[in-house]
Amino acid sequence: MSERTVDRIVAHAYPWDVLGDPHFVDRARALGVAEISLAASYHSTRAATPLHPAHKVVDAHHAALYRPIRTAAWDGHTVTAREATWAGSEDAFADAARILIDAGIEVNAWIVLSHSTVLGHAHPGATVVNCFGDRYPYALAPGHPDIVRYARTLAAEAVRGVDLHGVSIEACGQLGIAHVGPHEKTDGAYPGIGDTLMSISCTERERALWTDRGVDPDKLTAKLRAGVDALTTGTLAPDAAITDVLDETEAEAVLSVRHAEADALRGAVLGAVRAEIPSARVTLHGHPNPWKTGPSPALTSTAAEDVDAVLVSAWPGTAETVAVTTQTRALVGDAVDVGAYVSVLPPKNLDDVSGHVAATVAAGANELHLYHLGLVNAVQLDALGRIIRDFSV
Repeated sequence: MSERTVDRIVAHAYPWDVLGDPHFVDRARALGVAEISLAASYHSTRAATPLHPAHKVVDAHHAALYRPIRTAAWDGHTVTAREATWAGSEDAFADAARILIDAGIEVNAWIVLSHSTVLGHAHPGATVVNCFGDRYPYALAPGHPDIVRYARTLAAEAVRGVDLHGVSIEACGQLGIAHVGPHEKTDGAYPGIGDTLMSISCTERERALWTDRGVDPDKLTAKLRAGVDALTTGTLAPDAAITDVLDETEAEAVLSVRHAEADALRGAVLGAVRAEIPSARVTLHGHPNPWKTGPSPALTSTAAEDVDAVLVSAWPGTAETVAVTTQTRALVGDAVDVGAYVSVLPPKNLDDVSGHVAATVAAGANELHLYHLGLVNAVQLDALGRIIRDFSV
């Protein structure tokens, strides 16, 4: 592999981008797209569709599975997936996937696990709660038994009966305070260490597990609250370390519980996927920072052993995202592929895209995952094509 080429390039799309657009496949082929990660389950979004002939905006107003909600699969579940009326057909993922597969394009099921505001509001006891008792309804608690069962069935139903190449697993772990929600007004309120402190989940289940590890949960949560208050009043710097707030035993208890729950969730989900598709190639959205929460949560010590590739977000064209790529490669070694998740959407300056992509490749990414075939206009589509041409083997 030369300095400017990668082993794999994957583009992303939603089912409604494919369905009803007779030119989608032709556009993808003209770009040189050979593989697409297609959303099979997804959180709420309001998506532009500039190049679609039948619509220009799709309002996916709650998280949903883009497959039929089968009673036989979901009977007995406390938490069940919701259906989508906007995705293009009753079985939108499978219908769109088959169009792509018939055209010779490999398809991965893009599956979002622990991110669902509609389910969080319906099941508040199965959501993340911070040290002040505030619940995050968009953040399904990854260690809650009902959420593990939900995620396992969601994954199995997503891939069922479709000739897929693999899966791309997003939000396989805990979400924290950061959330691009409707009219979000929390951005920047708790910078640096504040994000870490406000993202530590303090449910009764987790408090009991901290106790099992020899930590007093009341003292721990009191320290978290004091740390947030100190940050707010300016007596704790945003660049403070977690050990400036918790002692090492407390910090280790929090991390060990969180990572164990992420491992268990991943094991359940991948077991379900491989029961349906034993040869599925697994891409896991992740981050090298052990305290990271969100759609790309912290990679645990065993995560790389379970997957074929780790995908790290490199949407901002910054030195920080290049550094994250470097750190991820160092963490997983050479046995696992590292993908850089890159975007050509605003606020990205298209003149800077190629240089940023080259920097992520030099930092250790041997895959590129491109965002997003359906959200782009013609100029941005051309930019995706240049990436594919410049970095293909």
